[in-house]
Amino acid sequence: MWKRKNYSMEAAGCWLLTVCLLLAVCLFSAATLSGCASATGGKRIVRISHGQSEEHPEHIGLLAFKNYVEERLGDRYEVQIYPNEILGAAQKAIELTQTGAIDFVVAGTANLETFDKTYEIFSMPYLFRSEEIYQNFMNNREYMETIYTSTDESGLEVLTWYNAGTRNFYAKKPIRTPEDLRGLKIRVQQSPASVNMVKTFGAAASPMGFGEVYTAIQQGVIDGAENNELALTNNKHGEVAKYFSYDMHQMVPDMLIGNLRFLQGLSAEEFAVFRDAAILSTQVEMEAWEQGVEAAKQTAARDMGVEFIQVDVTQFQDKVRGLQAEMVEKNPKIGAIYERAQSANQSANQSAPETDPEPHSSIAPAEGGKTS
Repeated sequence: MWKRKNYSMEAAGCWLLTVCLLLAVCLFSAATLSGCASATGGKRIVRISHGQSEEHPEHIGLLAFKNYVEERLGDRYEVQIYPNEILGAAQKAIELTQTGAIDFVVAGTANLETFDKTYEIFSMPYLFRSEEIYQNFMNNREYMETIYTSTDESGLEVLTWYNAGTRNFYAKKPIRTPEDLRGLKIRVQQSPASVNMVKTFGAAASPMGFGEVYTAIQQGVIDGAENNELALTNNKHGEVAKYFSYDMHQMVPDMLIGNLRFLQGLSAEEFAVFRDAAILSTQVEMEAWEQGVEAAKQTAARDMGVEFIQVDVTQFQDKVRGLQAEMVEKNPKIGAIYERAQSANQSANQSAPETDPEPHSSIAPAEGGKTS
């Protein structure tokens, strides 16, 4: 449950960097909004940055957020959405949100690991047995708010999550077994856990911004990457990587991250509207996601010539089996969350019928009913 707190933000860098970041947003606004004032016609401008296209489910969810807020608080707030990393790549946009230059940013939990190690839990390979378990876990808002507030000391707080599906390897060559990854250069998110996972598979991990991936694959800087199906079409990665392998190694959500000072400055009525708008945006995004994934698979296969490969997921699980225990041992902040996830997996195992797991939706349990 959100509460007002005494705000104390650690320095995000030298004051000159902060001023430069603010100036960058102002210059962009001057070109597109005819000025850099915080309010237009008496309204407070609320800026949201994200890195996806305007057709992406997250943008569709944010449009629902915008409409909900403006229908109820339109005399006070105008919500403006900046897609396609217009205001900077994810990490830079988070820093802008931290300083208050913009109000919200959508970014993956890997980017939040810099601000609080609690978010490392979502980079753990094979944390959840199935997408259904994962989504139920994330939709437990009462519990998730204990995670959302973990970045308060950094001046950031998450309002909601967005489904980003399962992360899978895609490359210029087929990946059918973990051995096929050996020696390949694979782009990963800027997360130590993701780097260690890819190294354990025998590949060379190449952390880089998402916007750099297409050119890096095209020019041979990397051999492939790991992400969901929409990356093939929305970001056109299917033009340069023709093999997509369903190893389902991670389920990493994106988060709607707010500037804590802005959130604490809202009245109770206003905050309730922004919170409910965020919840609605998740519902809309999840519906759009399911439709978007199916459309992306058809487009990638038909128009881009991408081959979708079903693999034996247990081979990939076995390869990284020891990483879960290693992560929990090194990071005490994730232990309780890990145990809760394992409890959810075990409950699902006990209630599940004795059938083979469905491709794309379920991951075989490891020893003792736990994922590995």
